Amino acid sequence: MRLVTFTDARGTRVGRQEDAEVVDLAAAAPELPRDLTALLAAGPLALGRASSADGPRLALAGLRLEAPIPRPGKILAVGLNYRDHVAETGRELPKVPIIFNKQSTSATGPFDPIHWPRASDKLDYEGELGFVIGRRCRHVPRDRAAEVIAGWLVVNDVTVRDWQGRSPTMTMGKSFDTHCPFGPALVTPDEVGDPLALSLTTLVNGERRQSASTKDLIFDPFVLIEHLSTAFTLEPGDLISTGTPAGVALAMKPPRWLVPGDVVRVEVERVGVIENRVIAEPDDTARIG
Repeated sequence: MRLVTFTDARGTRVGRQEDAEVVDLAAAAPELPRDLTALLAAGPLALGRASSADGPRLALAGLRLEAPIPRPGKILAVGLNYRDHVAETGRELPKVPIIFNKQSTSATGPFDPIHWPRASDKLDYEGELGFVIGRRCRHVPRDRAAEVIAGWLVVNDVTVRDWQGRSPTMTMGKSFDTHCPFGPALVTPDEVGDPLALSLTTLVNGERRQSASTKDLIFDPFVLIEHLSTAFTLEPGDLISTGTPAGVALAMKPPRWLVPGDVVRVEVERVGVIENRVIAEPDDTARIG
């Protein structure tokens, strides 16, 4: 099942994508939550209903796809989790996962623009496989971690490199608004199969920059769940991004930073494609509510 969050003239809600159409779950199963985080929290019976409900079908091309989880409770990501990326940065292989967070306000849709920030010109891409937590959990052993994964999606862990390097926590450089596009759908595990056998590709203006397989992850998603849930509770709707392979702009000589007009496309086999154009940060982002 491929679950999407979409917007049309009647508002924002959840649907089930089937090829070039979307089943409008608000009409097909009005008893279900209209928000994907709430739908996941409602449990297996609600998800079963979402998978089988039939009703009005809308043309995918006429809808605006939002981030599947518009405002994740947590966005957690992993640094240096592919051996080739570790090598291109000249670092040592990590002995434990290097975890950082991206603020929830960095979340944006799978086809929305990425802002080239006023504060820096060192803007980079990081194509990644991500997943969403489906069940509240703590102290999850690796061999049960698959039970708490609601589904998989594509992430671009957009990074402002000079801001990232100013602090060992990396939070500032990873959290600019619009710097976490993800989607296009939440794809359930039964449809993806083995998450450690997926090809991942990042293109900038059609040029291949990153090409890898998730089998090369140093810490796989199940290890990450075990590690993270040792410290804190994971909740439905939390987004975890698993790290990026070699080929980032930072490692090029000279670095090939993103600039306005660039189009970044990230593809993950059996999961989907996101594509985002870089635009200059709009003037109206300066505001006090």
